Amino acid sequence: MENFYRDTPSLRFHLGHPLMEKIVRLKEKDFTEKDHYDEAPMDYEDALDSYDRVLEIVGEICGEIIAPNAESVDKEGPRLENNEVIYARGTQENYDALVKAGMIGMSLPRKYGGLNFSLVPYVMAAEIVSRADAGFANIWGLQDCAETIHEFASDEIKEEFLPLFPKGATAAMDLTEPDAGSDLQAVQLKATFDETKGTWFLNGVKRFITNGDADVSLVLARSEEGTNDARGLSLYVYDRSSKAVTIRRIENKLGIKGSPTCELVFRNAPAKLIGDRKFGLIKYVMALMNSARLGVGAQSVGICEAAYREAHKYAMEREQFGKSIIKYPAVFEMLTLMKVKTDAVRTLLYETARYVDMYKSYGFLAEERKLSPEERNEMKYYQRNADFLTPLLKLVSSEYSNQVAYDALQIHGGTGFMKDFPIERIYRDARITTIYEGTSQLQVVAAIRGVGNGAYLKLMREFEERKVKPALEHLHSTLVRMTDQFEKAAERVSGQEEEELIDFHARRLVEMAGNIIMGYLLMFDADREEAMQRSAEVFIRMGRADNVGKVSYINHFSFRDMSDFRM
Repeated sequence: MENFYRDTPSLRFHLGHPLMEKIVRLKEKDFTEKDHYDEAPMDYEDALDSYDRVLEIVGEICGEIIAPNAESVDKEGPRLENNEVIYARGTQENYDALVKAGMIGMSLPRKYGGLNFSLVPYVMAAEIVSRADAGFANIWGLQDCAETIHEFASDEIKEEFLPLFPKGATAAMDLTEPDAGSDLQAVQLKATFDETKGTWFLNGVKRFITNGDADVSLVLARSEEGTNDARGLSLYVYDRSSKAVTIRRIENKLGIKGSPTCELVFRNAPAKLIGDRKFGLIKYVMALMNSARLGVGAQSVGICEAAYREAHKYAMEREQFGKSIIKYPAVFEMLTLMKVKTDAVRTLLYETARYVDMYKSYGFLAEERKLSPEERNEMKYYQRNADFLTPLLKLVSSEYSNQVAYDALQIHGGTGFMKDFPIERIYRDARITTIYEGTSQLQVVAAIRGVGNGAYLKLMREFEERKVKPALEHLHSTLVRMTDQFEKAAERVSGQEEEELIDFHARRLVEMAGNIIMGYLLMFDADREEAMQRSAEVFIRMGRADNVGKVSYINHFSFRDMSDFRM
C-alpha cells in the first residue's frame, strides 16, 4: 500500500527535531492530562509515537484515496445546486475518510474532541495532503479557523462551535470582497447589532471565498459606522444552518479546481462577535492570515514533493537516443535543484512551525498561570522570529513550488503539456500559491521589516554561533561570509535614506536573507543527519551565487536609475 508519510523519511527527521520535546511538554502541560483523558500521552516518547501513528494514517489515506481521486476531482469539480455547493464525488470521499479517521481538529484540545497535537504534526499532515491533491488541501486546511476560534472567542462560542470540527464541520474565511482583495482594511460588508434581538446581522458581498458554503465561517465585517480603515472592522462567526447567505456562483479557476471558490451575498445573516470590536483585522485576522500563510507554505512544499516525484519517475522511464533522460546532465541538474529546493523550503517550513508552536503554547499557558520572566522572554523570542519567518516562508515556498512544477513539466517535454500525466494538473495548481493569502509582493512588504530592524541579521548571527561538526566547517564559513555581504548590502540601501529605493531593492534583500537562513537550516540538518549534506552543499553554493548577483546589482544601482522603472 502506498503511504505518503512512510515514503518521505525527511518528515520523520523533522518530527524528531531536538526542540520538539519542549514543544510537546508545553502542549501537554507536562503530561498532566493523562489523569483526565485515557488517550493523553504518558511522556514525550508516547506523544511522539501518537504523532507518528496518526501521520501514518494520513499518509495511507493520501496514498490510497486522495491521490487516486485527484484527477477525477480536477475534471468534475464542485457544482451549485439549490444554493448549496456539492463537492465532486472524490472530494466528498476524501473528506469522509479523514473525518472517519479523526483528522479534523487535530490541534484542538481534547475537551472539544481534538487530538491536542502540536502544530508541527498538523503542518506535516497538511504537506502530505497537499502532495496528494493541492486543491483538496484547501478544504482540509481551513480547519485553521477552529484555531482562531479557540484562541480568541468567548468560552460560550468555543463550546458551541469547536466540538463541531472533529465531527466533520467544514470551515471558511470570508475576508475578501469585490473591491477589497489584498487591501482588507477596505472591507465594507456591514455588521449591525440589533438591540431588541441581541444579535449581530451581516449584510454585503464577499468574493473569492474558498469553501464558501462551509458549515462554519469567520467573516470580517465593518461594525463601526463612519469608518473606512482597519479600526472599524470586527470578526464574526457565522453558522451555515441559518441559511441567510446566497451563493451567487462558483468561480471557474485555472487550478485547484476541486476547491470551491464562491461569491457570497449576506442578507441579514445572524452572526456572533469574536473577541472585541474593532480588532477584527488588526489582531484576529492577522493571526488567522499567519496561520493561512503557514498552510500555504505546507501546500507549496507538498506541491514541490509531488512535482519532483513525477519528474523523477518520468526521467527514469523515458528514453531518448538509447538511454534514460535522467542520464543527461542537463536533466539530472534540473532534478537535483528541484530536490534541493524542496529540502530547503521544507526545513524553513518546520523551523517556522516550531517557532509558532512555542509562542502559542506559552500563550495558552499564560491563560492558566503567570509565566516566569524566562518563559515570557522565550515566548517573545519565538513570536518575534515567527512573525518574520512566516512571510519569508510564504514568499520562498510559493515561488519554489512554481519553479519546481515548471521544471517538472519541462522534463516531461510535450507530454507534460497534455492531460495524460498528473504534472499538468500540478503545474496549474501551483500557480495560485504566489497569489492567495497575500501575493509574493505583499510578503516582501511584510518581510522587509525584518531587514530594516535587523531581525533577520540577528537570527543569522545567532545561527553563526552554533557549532557544527568539522566536515561542515567550510559551509559554515561560506554562510558567515554571505551574512557579512548581506549586512553591507542592507546598510548600503538603507544608508541612502530614499524610501523608494529601499522598496525597489526589498525583494533582493529579502531573498538574500532567505538564501542565508535556509542555508544555515540545511547545514544544521546535515549536522544531525549526514544524508542531508548533499542538499546543504548544493543549496549554499546556489544561494551564494544568487546573492553575489543581487549584491552586484545593488552596488551598481543609484537613485537616479529609478527613472527607468517609473511609468
